[in-house]
Amino acid sequence: MDPIEIKKMVKQGYSEVARTGSSCCSTKSPCCSLSGVAEEISKNIGYSEKELDEIPEGANLGLGCGNPTALASLKLGETVLDLGSGAGFDCFLAASRVGKEGKVIGVDMTPEMIKKARENASNGGYTNVEFKLGDIEEIPIADASIDVVISNCVINLTPSKDNVFREIFRILKNGGRFIISDMVLLKAIPAKIKTSAEAYIGCISGAILKDDYLDTIKNSGFEDIEIMEETNYPFELIVEMVSPDEMTAILKDMELSMEEAREMVESVISIEVRGIKPF
Repeated sequence: MDPIEIKKMVKQGYSEVARTGSSCCSTKSPCCSLSGVAEEISKNIGYSEKELDEIPEGANLGLGCGNPTALASLKLGETVLDLGSGAGFDCFLAASRVGKEGKVIGVDMTPEMIKKARENASNGGYTNVEFKLGDIEEIPIADASIDVVISNCVINLTPSKDNVFREIFRILKNGGRFIISDMVLLKAIPAKIKTSAEAYIGCISGAILKDDYLDTIKNSGFEDIEIMEETNYPFELIVEMVSPDEMTAILKDMELSMEEAREMVESVISIEVRGIKPF
């Protein structure tokens, strides 16, 4: 697909999520839990009850595939950047960890998400969080100004992951680190999924092979690259979450047989990966 069209499609999809307050996991999208309940999705991918209780209402849209903040070992006074910050969920968690001495910046390319995140920050009384409209392939942040970059199930949506990781390298301070949750592939998925708009917005068709993803990070200049956690989503668990009618609708919309759907799901995993910009 054309990169411009991909960005337009993703922006439209997540604008709708911001307006409706529902997650990307519709009956047409196999990205996460198909229950459509943001809190349950977040619990399933590693967020605690305490974390869910401390964020403003409306910040959690159930869009992630991991909990990068929990693994970031954030320190008081650090400056954190969240790429694809959505309604601000991970930014607000990071804000409590860096304290008033620190700062958290969220960047998102969807105006509706930025508006929602700013409203959530105001409602929650956050003074150390700000949100910027921008493309994560061209991050609107100065060189060597960030201590930690986090991102949650967003880079897989970008047409050029090379550009994203080069930009992360540029804006990190020497010795700075990133901790990213993302979707990757263990093997290639069917061509019909790669060209599906619904699958792209739902985090599937934009994902690349795990080894290619790690090579992209390494080629951007990072060192000490490590997969901290790796999670797959058993097909049987997904089937149990939906009714037979919903499953039939999913297969019909995506033009898949049950066996093709199983193969696709088993090809996709979530990883939590970290890397360091050398001194």
